[in-house]
Amino acid sequence: MNKTIKILASTLVMLTMLSSISLADEVDFSSRDSHIARNLDIFNSLFKELNMFYVDTLDIDKTMETAINAMLEEVDPYTEYISAADRESFMVISTGEYGGIGSYIYELDGNVYISEPYEGSPAAKAGLKPGDRIVMIDGDSIQGWSSSKVSERLKGQASTTIDLVISRKYDPDSIKSFTIVREKIKVDPVTYYGVTHDNIGYIALETFNEHSAANVKAALLKLKENPNVKYIVLDLRGNGGGLLESAIQIVGLFVPKGTQVLQTRGRTKQQERTYKTTDDPVDTEIPLAVLVDGGSASAAEITAGALQDLDRAVILGTRSYGKGLVQATRQLPFDALFKVTVSRYYIPSGRLIQELDYSTKDEEGNPTHRNDSTTQYYTAHGRVVTGGGGITPDIKIEPAQASRLVYNIVRDGWAFDFAVKYASEHPTIPRPEEFEITDEIFNEFKAFIDPTKFQYDKVCETSLETLRKIAEAEGYLNDETRAEFDRLEGLLKHDLDKDLDLHRDDIEKLLAKEIIKGYYYQSGQMIYALQRDKVTQRASEMFNTPGEYERILNIPYTTPAAAAQPQGKRKPSRR
Repeated sequence: MNKTIKILASTLVMLTMLSSISLADEVDFSSRDSHIARNLDIFNSLFKELNMFYVDTLDIDKTMETAINAMLEEVDPYTEYISAADRESFMVISTGEYGGIGSYIYELDGNVYISEPYEGSPAAKAGLKPGDRIVMIDGDSIQGWSSSKVSERLKGQASTTIDLVISRKYDPDSIKSFTIVREKIKVDPVTYYGVTHDNIGYIALETFNEHSAANVKAALLKLKENPNVKYIVLDLRGNGGGLLESAIQIVGLFVPKGTQVLQTRGRTKQQERTYKTTDDPVDTEIPLAVLVDGGSASAAEITAGALQDLDRAVILGTRSYGKGLVQATRQLPFDALFKVTVSRYYIPSGRLIQELDYSTKDEEGNPTHRNDSTTQYYTAHGRVVTGGGGITPDIKIEPAQASRLVYNIVRDGWAFDFAVKYASEHPTIPRPEEFEITDEIFNEFKAFIDPTKFQYDKVCETSLETLRKIAEAEGYLNDETRAEFDRLEGLLKHDLDKDLDLHRDDIEKLLAKEIIKGYYYQSGQMIYALQRDKVTQRASEMFNTPGEYERILNIPYTTPAAAAQPQGKRKPSRR
């Protein structure tokens, strides 16, 4: 179908969904509604003509969905059409619940593998392991299936059974059969909580769904029972958001009941709302840090931004994503759903978190950046914060730049496959707190990689060759420059053994996490990673440096010695 026709069709399809006007109604053709009605009439005629006369038979459902999605791409990335077939998957995001075996899967080279069973899931209890290649499901070969198709077959009503045949690499009895009883899987949005750095209660939250607030509250209460816990860290790194109401509830765990968290503003009065906390807090005094990065978005930014504006937490990490738009879900005919952006939200200081303005586009059709970075806003204690989108941390910590070599090791599954092999040869390993990549393990990994199969990106070589061609085109390629290019080419030649040694620190962390998850699941990975996480380490330094937390939040600080003095003889507090 011609692209112009597709875009026209998509526009009119959306008008069909949004309009409640009947074509038979009398309309005033000077009004906006009259344009909708007229365009609907055009669309109906166009689609009928297309279906009747197009040279090939159209897949009506696919054509319509393509048209809808093409139109929505012109609006913003968050306005989506959810077909009846995709409705269940969409609802899983909100509820965190589904019937299935409970495992991550991934697709590589036309095969689908078990990546990591959830701890305590039917998959884990049955004995499925990372690296198991799925061969058959209920007697059907899955050769050529996508991971999404496999996922759908693995899901099903709780208490029903599913038969799996898998191939286990590095196992003498490589073909294994399992009969697994599906259960109602509840994906815990709190991926890990525990005590780290001796006195920090740490909570990692992956998403904001219906259970997030309750599970964060439960973790917080449990941590507060430990007398060693003096501080709390809420880790929202990589948290893409979710339910707005969940963010309000989580903020409410740390601030007084009735505290305003945000306002929303849309085209109509209906979208103008003020959100306040409605429940009694768990703790309004315990020092709190929130960790964010470029993957923290939407509800995660509401939580971090509100706690920053209220001077209730210190924010550490890198600037967050910058999504300040609110979506509502509308019911469509035939069990379809429409998730549409209805408003923008503003956190307590009045800041709009949204980074991009989708209503205006540049010459290339890309949304423009909002021009609000110079506007000053003020927190509850008078600290200056800026707009422009996203949450700027109080303590900025730039992440380490992963090398292309490490990227290639991950992309092509070298570390994952080595961990599978390692698990087949080692029934047990030390606890995550004690495990380390020894020289022996690292050398085994180096020997495991086949240099003839290792795929370099060859960015340096490609760029150098491009520069050589440019030099030739510009007339600079003579004997002297040609010799320099040849010399530089030799210097940039990859040496895999040398490169692996050069990037050993990063590779060790990657290998350790891959190996640990085969024995201790995601919680084990988190325990290992936290010991080496420089953002959490910086939070610990802040908490344990007298007065630094209070100085950042512009609140009075009283030394422990002063606090111990009788009333009336206190030393002056310092800010």
